Amino acid sequence: MNIVSGKIGFANPYVLLLLLFIPLGFYLIRRYRRAAMIYPVTRRFANTMRSIRVILWRALPYIWAVGLGLLIVAAARPRAGFTVEKKYTKGIDIVIALDISSSMYAVDFQPKNRIEVAKLEAKNFIKGRPNDRIGLVVFASKAFPQCPLTIDHNILLQLLDKVSVGDIEDGTAIGDAIITAAGRLKNSKAKSKVIILLTDGRNNTGKIDPITAAQAAAALGIKIYTIGMGKRGKVLYPVKDVFGRTRLMPMDIPIDEDALRQIASSANGKYFRATSREKLHKIYQEIDKLEKTKIIVKRFKRYKELFYYPLIAGFILVLAAIVFEYLVVRQIP
Repeated sequence: MNIVSGKIGFANPYVLLLLLFIPLGFYLIRRYRRAAMIYPVTRRFANTMRSIRVILWRALPYIWAVGLGLLIVAAARPRAGFTVEKKYTKGIDIVIALDISSSMYAVDFQPKNRIEVAKLEAKNFIKGRPNDRIGLVVFASKAFPQCPLTIDHNILLQLLDKVSVGDIEDGTAIGDAIITAAGRLKNSKAKSKVIILLTDGRNNTGKIDPITAAQAAAALGIKIYTIGMGKRGKVLYPVKDVFGRTRLMPMDIPIDEDALRQIASSANGKYFRATSREKLHKIYQEIDKLEKTKIIVKRFKRYKELFYYPLIAGFILVLAAIVFEYLVVRQIP
């Protein structure tokens, strides 16, 4: 809930027209008071109490005018009106399927390797979608759900931070990753269900063929966006020599782009190739635009009544005027 603005208004504004009669009454009372005060008290100003009573006598019309004015304002019911917004989201459920096979150690996204850049850009994407439930699946030779669909993105980001290459036995089981991600989404009631699959290799293990898995996901109403991560040609990859020292060696790490295109096409999605961090960032931005969450904003008025402030003040002034009139001023000899 969001309070957009607030301003003072009146529930019964026409009552304020009664304020026009106060100047007339004020004039008549002042005229009557002057006539009544010409002679009776002028010879006794030496007495301090009588002087105070004379001051009160002269102040009474003002007290009456202000008191009645405040009561009229109270009758008009002043109130603070706030425009309140309630936002309802038609959210999208998204599962990020992240490849953590050993090839993700390749250092072609310098100064960082593929896995670090993949995690950084996934975090940026997650932070930009606060209204969606997002989950995480990691895979290598097998696929595991790292985080269920959640709106608590802080937990999701913490779990993503802990992901590292080597958590799962090496290999690339893309079909298993799709089925595991689809399992997180199959009972979703969201208007749109999406898998973002990021890998830098080709399917070489697992129990399920990737295309078959993609078709099964599409049958559940799930859309798949695939991202092939890595530069073309030979890339630097950390290798330990016989002395246990890590050296960067040029290696060829092929990506099965045809299979990734087929997966995306089978599940009504799109294939992207990320050859740099900047390119990967733009890919996530494009997916973000393609899968925009619809936010419905409903506005309504809420009021806070303020009439009791002028009511209490006016009542006190009118009561004071009555007390001064009958207990103080009328005792002036």
